[in-house]
Amino acid sequence: MTTSPPTTEQGVRTEAGRFPMWLVCLCVASFTAGTDNFVIAGVLKDIAQGLHVSEAVAGQLITIFSITYALSAPFVALRTARYPRRRVLMTALAIFALANLGAALAPTYGVLVIFRVITALAGASIMPAAFSTAAALAPKGAVGRYLGNVTFGQSVALVVGVPVGTAIAGAFGWRATMVFVGALALVVIVGIAAFLPALPGAPAIPLRRRLAPLGHRPVLLGLVGTVVGATGNFMTFSYIAVIADDLGGSGPAQLAVLVSLMGIASACGALIGGRAADSRGAGRTIVLALSLQVASTLLLAVFGWAWPGSVSIIAVALLLAGWGIFGGALNPPLQSRLLSLAGAAGNEVVALNSSCLFLGISLSGALGGLVLAGLGPVAVLAAAGAVGAVSVLILSWSIYGDKAAKGQNA
Repeated sequence: MTTSPPTTEQGVRTEAGRFPMWLVCLCVASFTAGTDNFVIAGVLKDIAQGLHVSEAVAGQLITIFSITYALSAPFVALRTARYPRRRVLMTALAIFALANLGAALAPTYGVLVIFRVITALAGASIMPAAFSTAAALAPKGAVGRYLGNVTFGQSVALVVGVPVGTAIAGAFGWRATMVFVGALALVVIVGIAAFLPALPGAPAIPLRRRLAPLGHRPVLLGLVGTVVGATGNFMTFSYIAVIADDLGGSGPAQLAVLVSLMGIASACGALIGGRAADSRGAGRTIVLALSLQVASTLLLAVFGWAWPGSVSIIAVALLLAGWGIFGGALNPPLQSRLLSLAGAAGNEVVALNSSCLFLGISLSGALGGLVLAGLGPVAVLAAAGAVGAVSVLILSWSIYGDKAAKGQNA
């Protein structure tokens, strides 16, 4: 009987009732990656002025990052699957930190684009590895809760990381924000080196066997459901400024409060969704959370049509809080279910799910923009709710359509 695996397992299980430090490190890694992804929107004006390009051109940094992340995540996961998780995370975070420091020193827009591409490639490795590591080391019956804590880091990035990064840019320039994110990554590397238990990579099995779960209907439908669900979900968030103004004339101060509320609610929802996945089942949690988010979105649309321009700010805040909680509750059970279905291909499936998420974000901006231009802000809410309802049907089919899978994974 070997000594190393039992020691690791025992160390994880004895900390099941509290947050083990390695899980805190993965949460901070998620926070760092999320801050890097979202904070660019807050410093675009500074980047445009500093590098002498238009804001529209500077905005392409977001598009380039998202496309690179979406396209590279599955391939990066496949290439790194056989390596120990700690090595993968530390290497990816080191590249991530160096790329952000390089971005801070970029003399031209073109050089900055190159470093953002490198950052996206590193980020595409960090998040799938963080999720698969948390699931692998979680005590029995606590996978959803542990995944929820990793997701919590991404959600908090919206309400803490982005404002802090934007404030740093306002005080010291956008380059200081890049240094801030790179420094966070270096701190996480130290934490992972100190606290993350040794966890081997996936066994060396033929590629066809490793990717076989990707051909299963529940997995494919789950990934499609992520694309459609993210499209509807982020349509509301992408156009929240014009939506809030149209519903009740919310100015900049009220908008800041509403966006912060959505972020806080989403972070709380991630923790709730993880616990619900463990106690009530991942499939049931997915359908319930997504259905309630769709209901919140559609109810906002109804209010907008019934009381155009005069919807109570309290009603808007409550419904957006519901939107955040139920939306935040989705990711942990989605990840948990896909990991349980994928087996040895868990890392690859989680990476594909991340790609699907970024694809949905891109589609939300395009589709929402078309609806906004043609029909107005309230119609964006209606469209988001309709797209979300389609995702409920797709994910329900994925979860309950296969009777053989229903007993194990619903």
